[in-house]
Amino acid sequence: MKKSLIFAMAMALGVTASAYAANPFSDVPAGHWAYDSIEKLAAAGVIDGYGDGTFGGDKLMTRYEMAQIVARAMANGANVDKLAAEFADELDALGVRVANLEKKADAVKITGQIRTHYRSYHGFDNNTEESKMRSRLWFNGQINDDWTYSGMIQNEQNFLNDTGDESIDFQRAWVDGKLGGLSIQAGRNHIAMLGTGGQVLGDRADYVKASYGKDIKLTGIVGKMSSGTGANVAGGDNYGEDFWAASVSGKIGVVNAEAMYVDVDRQLNVGVADGDNSIVSIDVKFPIVKDLTLEGLWMKAKEDDADGNDQDIFAMLKYKGAKANKPGSWGAYAKYYNVAGTTVIQNGEDNTFPNKFLTSGFEGYAIGAEYAVAKNMVALIDYEYLEDKMDGGEDGAALWSQLVITF
Repeated sequence: MKKSLIFAMAMALGVTASAYAANPFSDVPAGHWAYDSIEKLAAAGVIDGYGDGTFGGDKLMTRYEMAQIVARAMANGANVDKLAAEFADELDALGVRVANLEKKADAVKITGQIRTHYRSYHGFDNNTEESKMRSRLWFNGQINDDWTYSGMIQNEQNFLNDTGDESIDFQRAWVDGKLGGLSIQAGRNHIAMLGTGGQVLGDRADYVKASYGKDIKLTGIVGKMSSGTGANVAGGDNYGEDFWAASVSGKIGVVNAEAMYVDVDRQLNVGVADGDNSIVSIDVKFPIVKDLTLEGLWMKAKEDDADGNDQDIFAMLKYKGAKANKPGSWGAYAKYYNVAGTTVIQNGEDNTFPNKFLTSGFEGYAIGAEYAVAKNMVALIDYEYLEDKMDGGEDGAALWSQLVITF
């Protein structure tokens, strides 16, 4: 939605943002120009976002979706006569369903993503290439005024090595809601703990997360790695290793910062018999000049990895970024890694290489660029060079390219 529409709809409701809890959408930060208005509209039930917990402000809205928003605003007593006249045909087509919209009885949405990729890497006594297409569908439904349910199914097709396995997996299911002043998320979902991509843990997990606060946010997480992830924990194919984490995050001037403590049971190669480990970390992001940002991350583990390392340094320099709703927009980045094996449960940026370095640590760099080739179609290419930090460690280079289509 455009700025004028968001502000006008919010003003028509005649309520103040302070009457409601924090905005539930992960892609609308507190400093966003539309934060207060979106918070009001979400709390009043006029907008409810997408199944992956985002507002999707960059997505193209259909006339039918806009008619639903108008109907909900009318049900909340907003004066939207001009909008009602503009969408009269769509509102008429809704018929008696307008009454259901007031109760959020049929507020179920389906959104999707298709990603095709090509990956090749050489080194580490292994030269490999692959190409796959991954299709995902998200489902989001309203439980009541305070709670929503979300789920995701996935299908993968292997273009270069057809194994005949093209099954559809129900991979994620979770609920979001509020209890008093707490924002709660519980179930099985992808979790990104600390830093871009989730440098400590970026994979599926079964967990309960509770957050409190707005400008300064306190968060607690309790969970376990879910079956089938590549997490760096013991247990073969059946992951059940427990973890918990606590963090504080906020914005100080132009700097976004987060400090986190993570405790994990039975992590591989941490130098002790039971594999128990803990990790402390600090992550900061800030603008250098317009369109250019720097992220710096430091992590330290309680236990050393197999080569005696226990600390991480990660840095990323990013310029602009491709926006799905703006064809021709683009961005570029450069990353530096110096990672100990014990500070990583599952690095969420392991697309380019397989899980080669999770137990011994690695050092290297990556460069990449992304470009919006058309509406809701973004291409990315990434090159990485990494070196195993073990004594006499091997090195290798990899290329990753992808096209992501959202609908």
